[in-house]
Amino acid sequence: MLRLIIYLIVVLNFSSCILFRSNLMLRTPKDYQYDELNDSLSRLSYILSPNDIFVFRVHTNDGYKLIDLTIQNSIQGLYSIEAYIDQDGYAKLPLLGKVKIAGLTLREAEKKLEELYGEQYVRPFITMNVINKRVIVFPGLSGQAKVINIQNANTTVFEALAIAGGIVEDGKAYKVKLIRNTDFKKPKVYLMDLSTIEGLKFGNTFVQANDIIYVEPRYRPFRTALNEISPVISLISSVMLLLTSFYFLTR
Repeated sequence: MLRLIIYLIVVLNFSSCILFRSNLMLRTPKDYQYDELNDSLSRLSYILSPNDIFVFRVHTNDGYKLIDLTIQNSIQGLYSIEAYIDQDGYAKLPLLGKVKIAGLTLREAEKKLEELYGEQYVRPFITMNVINKRVIVFPGLSGQAKVINIQNANTTVFEALAIAGGIVEDGKAYKVKLIRNTDFKKPKVYLMDLSTIEGLKFGNTFVQANDIIYVEPRYRPFRTALNEISPVISLISSVMLLLTSFYFLTR
């Protein structure tokens, strides 16, 4: 019986991860070439992307008065317009129609709209803010994933993890993946080691909308093996007990 249990544990321990770690997500091959992390990435400003919803305000004379674009009149007080970036990267804006702004930083988009509205208003001044930025965080344990709404335009990986509650006990702080979709092409995958102080520069990378932060969970082979073989052991024990009872009853 003991030999059988040891054999089953060994077999389960060396069996395929797909079979016994079926909940493990976003696997990468051992020879996978991760994208390079660098200082410029950590300083990258927020970039507008499809599905972003933003609000903006138009001022005239470099901020002297706010413009109500719905009635084309100057007003005193707060007034903002909400707009949506479609899958092609365009936003439909009052007086301008469809304008492509996906792929621009907030400051670049503000400057572009200032130039466009400059044809109708004197020295327009525009402020923008994205209101539906979300980041998905998997902190390293099943059932603990969170969708984080980002308020700050320059939220870092560390901040997003902190909002999600941090890396759980079974999460590998030395194996954190930042997955970023770029124009719906092949995603960029960055591997971060946040277990040492040297990882501070990578943890300070600014997140973008729809980023995925995935902390790989630690694999506990013996616990997994015991969980997998417990029903088998229980069945074998029951069968052996029946056989033993039958043996003594028939003697």
